Amino acid sequence: MIKQQLIQKQQQKLSPAQIQQIRMLELNAIEVENLINQELEDNPALEESPTLSSETDDLMSEYGSLENKNETAEDLSLNDYLTEDDIPHYALDRHYKTEERQRESSYSESESFQEYLLDQLRLRHLSVETLRIGEYIVGSMDNDGYLRRDPELLADDLAFQYGLEVSVQEIREVIDMIKQLDPAGIGAPDIRECLLLQLQRKEKTQEREWAILILEKYFDAFSKKKYSKIVDALNSIEPFSGEDLKNVIKEITLLNPKPGSSWESNMETKMSQITPDFIVEANNGELFFSFPKENTSELRVSKEYNEMLENYFRTPGKKSESMKDAIFFVKQKVDSAKWFIDAIKQRNTTLRQTMLAIIEIQRNFFLTGDESELKPMKLKDVAKLCKYDVSTASRVSNSKYVQTNWGVYSLRFFFSDRITNEEGEDVSVRRVKTLLKSLVDQEDKTKPLFDGELVNKIKQEGYNIARRTVAKYREQLNIPVARLRKEIT
Repeated sequence: MIKQQLIQKQQQKLSPAQIQQIRMLELNAIEVENLINQELEDNPALEESPTLSSETDDLMSEYGSLENKNETAEDLSLNDYLTEDDIPHYALDRHYKTEERQRESSYSESESFQEYLLDQLRLRHLSVETLRIGEYIVGSMDNDGYLRRDPELLADDLAFQYGLEVSVQEIREVIDMIKQLDPAGIGAPDIRECLLLQLQRKEKTQEREWAILILEKYFDAFSKKKYSKIVDALNSIEPFSGEDLKNVIKEITLLNPKPGSSWESNMETKMSQITPDFIVEANNGELFFSFPKENTSELRVSKEYNEMLENYFRTPGKKSESMKDAIFFVKQKVDSAKWFIDAIKQRNTTLRQTMLAIIEIQRNFFLTGDESELKPMKLKDVAKLCKYDVSTASRVSNSKYVQTNWGVYSLRFFFSDRITNEEGEDVSVRRVKTLLKSLVDQEDKTKPLFDGELVNKIKQEGYNIARRTVAKYREQLNIPVARLRKEIT
């Protein structure tokens, strides 16, 4: 039976301004800088302050909101907008700050391997169409220098995107031309052909001839380190020993499996560089926290807009409708600028408190850089310490980086589950992973440790974990199974 009924309940709804503040927390330093630049462009009442005045930081005026345009201009109070000085500068809180840092110039731009290849193509005096095909093929390579797209798909792309009717045979010919360019190995569809292209350009020796044969006919066995199978197969053709295979492996390991990565920059890394959101420095057993100076834009309300308000209120007589409309526009822009400044300030306050909580929990790591010193830490631990909601701590930790004496780390790096040792002490899972990596690094590579043996050694250190857990940690550390870690004596 369908019927109507009234229900009274409380429901919390976020205003658009609150939603925008929440989203600001998720942005990293570069994204916030872009947001500030966009707001400076859109709102003429907002401007960057040429100087920093922390003394006036707490003197930020409170602007009245204008809900209804019908409110008369005379109802606006000049005192809402002016202070003894100009509208005070917005400044970030400088507590826990070290010495002032000068803005460092960004990285110098270097040539990408794609640009290097295109320069070589242009020197070949190719036809306009062939050069266009070559440019598209080079642009289709990944950052390692591989061309993983089939010629048929490349031909379809050229037809649909550029209206070039090109045969698959023409595509293959241009690909073969690109494979002849430097560095050797560029344009290969897989690592096998990449290594072969490099070997074929080298001066011929017996080891290199064997290496080419192994890559051409026994690549699967070679990649799976089934060395005995390779020795038996080659020994049936000509004398070939384990020592010969060892020399061949040495020859292959001297090759570059990622020829494109030799360049300092590529098309993507030119567009994205990690910029730290925080700086934590260790000095004589003490930690100093600050924001990078280049990430702390100083904002204020435009002086010109304040002068417009001042002139309006000082002008005697009745105001025209056009003047009222103008002052309404000015007030809207000033209100928006004031909110944006407050939102940025609130964001940085939240970031600072959250980062200080992480520093307090992981103090030993920031002092030593030793991963084994990392304590188990979850979002709720940080949220409890800085008295924020877990969702707030999560947003702050997302896509943020901190620069330390030991390198630049993602904030997510500091979060890990806990495991209890034999003494009942809670330790970070990362400590177990560090132990696992150390055991693998120190193992006899001719007889690498299997997962069961790693479990026993870890238990001897006081950590009782299952074999499947060791396998999971090993995979997370990108450590292959024992069979693939085996080396020839």
